[in-house]
Order: sequence, then structure tokens, then C-alpha cells
Amino acid sequence: MTQPNPFKPVVLCLSGHDPSGGAGLQADIEALIAQGCHAAPTVTALTVQDTVDVSDFRVLDREWVLAQANKVISDMPISAVKLGMLGSVEMVDTVLELMQRLPDTPLVCDPVLRAGGGGSLGKDDVGFAIRERLFPAAAIATPNLPEARILAELPDGSADECAEKLLPHIRHLLITGGHGDEAEIHNRLYCADGSQHDFTCPRLPGSYHGSGCTLASTLAGRLALGEELVSAVRSALDYTWRTLRDAEQPGHGQYVPRRLPLDFCS
Repeated sequence: MTQPNPFKPVVLCLSGHDPSGGAGLQADIEALIAQGCHAAPTVTALTVQDTVDVSDFRVLDREWVLAQANKVISDMPISAVKLGMLGSVEMVDTVLELMQRLPDTPLVCDPVLRAGGGGSLGKDDVGFAIRERLFPAAAIATPNLPEARILAELPDGSADECAEKLLPHIRHLLITGGHGDEAEIHNRLYCADGSQHDFTCPRLPGSYHGSGCTLASTLAGRLALGEELVSAVRSALDYTWRTLRDAEQPGHGQYVPRRLPLDFCS
């Protein structure tokens, strides 16, 4: 007799849709499947983008986002929440309202403010609202250094300087270093208790579309599985690096992480 599948932790993902399939909700779904989790994708925004850049976006009506997420929350036990593109201050309010139903659930905030090609995915006041109101509700945020500079309002700030400005608002802050040009990438985890962890990996050639989404959703999956935070960060960084190492170039722009093996369905 066939036994039922073991329970898979459910991760609620509130992110934008990327029609190229490189970033956004598709990245979340693939990365979470690879962790052995079930992704529950709630669409926050629609984008017009490819692997080169984003040209336009539209944030969904708040009531539609609430309806999607609340339906899932009423049906499934949510083990973690992952945030991607929000796109508006109103969507920040929406997330905070939803988290009232999930008070003890770890929230991973990927503050998506720019596309990989540099195009904006939200107005400046979105970054301020994320820092002041969303960060206090989150277990961890995962900005890259350009995003951390926007959030900290330090255009030329170092990772340490940005962390000093942002840590009063959040318990854990992972600032990734993929946008530099050093031979080794330094990903720095800052904790509100004063501790710090530095994770290094070799820099890979090329640029990548969806690496931040992959990292944050993987981290949410590891937390949903019950992994301790520092260990979960390490696991997520290692997995993300491997997806970039094996990335493919389906279009004319950035490489797309290979989050699932080619023989996944065989």
C-alpha cells in the first residue's frame, strides 16, 4: 500500500510575477520545491520585463492580494512567509495586516527595489515604509548592497555603515555582496545582538536574473523546515551559489539560475 507523502512545510510567497520566469514567483516556487517545501504563491504585482530589464509594472489591487493570501492562510498551516516585490506603500500595509494572522511565523523580507538590469520596481517611499514598518515584523531581510544603500539612505555607504543604520529596525540583516568586483563575494549577516557572520564564495562570471529571489525563498524554506537561522543562511547561500554556477542564458540578457535539475521530472 502506498504511504501518503510526508508533510511539506508551506511557505506563503508574496511576490511579483516575472514573465521571463527568471525571478519573482517562479523563482520562489522552484527554489522551495528544491528545499522540499510547498510554495503558496500570492501575486502582488505584474511586471513587463525580460532577462535584460524591466520596462513597466502594475501593483495589484490590495483587496485582491488580501483575498489570495487569506484564502491560503485559512486552508493551510503556514510555516514561513517570503516577501519579494511589493511596489507600493499600500502593499506594505497589506503585508502587515496579513502578518497579524501569522504572529509567530518567520518573515523573510527580500526588499526588491530594483530589477537586475537596474530598472525601478517601486517609488522611493516604498523603501522607507519597508525599513520603518516592515523590518520590525521580519525575522530577517536580505538586501544586496545597492538595496541596502537605498534603505539606509546612504548612497555610498559600506555594508557595515548600512547595517549600523538598519539594525535598529530589524533582528537580522543579510547584506549580499554580489554587486562588487572582488574575486571573492562577501555576504555579511548582521544580528541585533551585535554578532556578525561573514560568508564568502568565489565570484562567478556574468550577471544573473533572480539570484536575490532564489536566496530569500530558499532561506524561507530552510526556516520553515526548522533550521536555525545562521545555519539556514549558510544553506541558502550555498544552494544559491550552485544555481548560479549552473545557470543558463535563455534570452539576450542575464543568466537565469538553474534551481531544479534537468531530470527533475524523469
